[in-house]
Amino acid sequence: MSSDRTPTAESSRAEDTHRTGLKGPGPDERPHPQGRRNSQGIRIDPEVEAEPDTREAVLSALVVNEPGVLARASGLFARRQFNIESLTVGTTQTEEYSRITLVIREPEPGIEQAKKQLEKLVPVISVTELTDDAVRRELALIKIDGEHPDQIAAVADMYDGTVVDACAEAITVEVTGPKKTIENALDTFERFGVREIVRTGAAALEAGANATAKQWPDD
Repeated sequence: MSSDRTPTAESSRAEDTHRTGLKGPGPDERPHPQGRRNSQGIRIDPEVEAEPDTREAVLSALVVNEPGVLARASGLFARRQFNIESLTVGTTQTEEYSRITLVIREPEPGIEQAKKQLEKLVPVISVTELTDDAVRRELALIKIDGEHPDQIAAVADMYDGTVVDACAEAITVEVTGPKKTIENALDTFERFGVREIVRTGAAALEAGANATAKQWPDD
C-alpha cells in the first residue's frame, strides 16, 4: 500500500545530501542568477550588459585638400561602425587645406576612439572636439506644397528663411541656423505639406577668438 505525499523542502534537502554526501540547500532553495549566457556559456550580468550612455560630439578635422580625403574619412567611420549624425567638408581660408566637420553620437570611449582613428589618416593634420559653445550651423532646403504662398513666406520669415524657388505647385525655402532652428522650422512647415527636404549637416567653428584647429602645418 502506497501513500501520495508531496516532498517537503527538508525531505528534498535530506535526499540530496544522501545522494551527494554533502550538506546544502535543496533544488528549490538554491539561488537562480538572472541574465543570459553568452556563446561561451558565461552568464552575463544584466546591469553590465546594459547599453552605456551616449552623447553627441562635434569633431573638426583639418586635412590636406586632396582628392579622396572625404571618402577616406567616411570609409573609416563606416568600417568602425560609428554612429554618424552628419559629415561635411569644405575648404578653409587657405585653399591647400579643408575642414571636415563630423557630428557623432557615441559612448565616451567611442568618441575618444573616433578621434584617434581620424588622427591616423595620412591627410589629417589636426583633430579637435569642439566645445558646447561653438558656433554651429546647418542649411536646409524645404520644398512645400504651394497652396498657401503668403503663409509659407510668413513662416520662412519667422525662422530667418528665404524663398529660393516658387511655382503654383510648390515653394522651396532655405533655412540656415542651429540644429534646433532647423527642426522647429520643419515641424512648422509640416502643416502645409512638405514634399522634399535636403540638409547639409553641421558646419562649426569655435566661438570668439579661440582657434578651431589645434595646429596648422606652418606652426
